[in-house]
Amino acid sequence: MALEEMVRGVVEFVREHQVWAAPVVGALAFGESLAFVSLVIPAWSALIGIGALVGASDIKFWPVWLAASLGAALGDWLSYWLGFTFKDQVTHMWPLSRYPEMLPRAERFVGKWGVPGIFIGRFFGPLRAAVPLAAGVFEMPYWHFQLANFSSAFVWSATLLLFGDAISKLAAWFWGMV
Repeated sequence: MALEEMVRGVVEFVREHQVWAAPVVGALAFGESLAFVSLVIPAWSALIGIGALVGASDIKFWPVWLAASLGAALGDWLSYWLGFTFKDQVTHMWPLSRYPEMLPRAERFVGKWGVPGIFIGRFFGPLRAAVPLAAGVFEMPYWHFQLANFSSAFVWSATLLLFGDAISKLAAWFWGMV
């Protein structure tokens, strides 16, 4: 199944079963932020699609935003724990074993930017899940990591959901003009 079909299916499911919006978004954000999983199944496009539904349906923004934020923060938290617990072994685990340059890149990024790098890293594709893993491997102080983790999760999830909402409003306006 193509990625576009999966995204369309998830968004359609949420459109038809709006009561499941928050749990689905929370799971998507968790997977998008979890080391290993996010490299295989990027979920950000589904989060943007669901954000478009929020503005065009009866889905409430606040519960979906909270679910996305907590899902993303928990995914990074688990990635940090995996890195902290398994240290050098993570580079030999799939799918990182297929991308040997990813963890050293994330290490350089975290080394250069420190705690702000955790916040910044959430907004850059492949770094999103590798940065928390690297922070754990290289033993970034736990509470420093968690402060950047949770604050960036709330900003990142709001950005994706509101971007989807803005796109849906722009599309509705455009098609209303045509």
